Amino acid sequence: MPRDPPPAAETLRTPGTPAMQTEPRITAYAPADADELVRMWHASFEHGVRIADPNPIEGRRAYLLREVVPGYTLHVARQQGAIVGFMASTPETIAHLYVHVGCLGRGIGSRLLGLAKEGSCGSLWLHAFSRNENACRFYQRHGFREVERESGNMYRMEAIKYVWERERTP
Repeated sequence: MPRDPPPAAETLRTPGTPAMQTEPRITAYAPADADELVRMWHASFEHGVRIADPNPIEGRRAYLLREVVPGYTLHVARQQGAIVGFMASTPETIAHLYVHVGCLGRGIGSRLLGLAKEGSCGSLWLHAFSRNENACRFYQRHGFREVERESGNMYRMEAIKYVWERERTP
């Protein structure tokens, strides 16, 4: 059964104390995460690109297990036990970075992206669909620059290739 997103900060407050947002805990992916992760990923994808994903959720789960898990390092962000984000990356690329729709704007994506930058070889590349304007702005704010556009993906949507390079200190 899908879990609801963690409650907002107001509901975490003890009467008479200021609201405190619990920080998400980021851990390595575990096989038991698959179903919840795929549901969150599916909903986040549809929200970001504003389409109903034509691929069944079972297909996304099979893709996760067949391609993503063996080919990338996966980090999972959890808050109050629920998966609120995940990232699949290598030292050269970020293949997937998704945050629970109910948790956007809380810094979860920034924390995951920071892990990728720390573990990188000094540069990273990724693709984002141009119609996912929030994701494009997010990557640009974090120092990624556009290097090309293409539409040869299975969704036939324009994708932007972004590149980030660590600043060199003199």
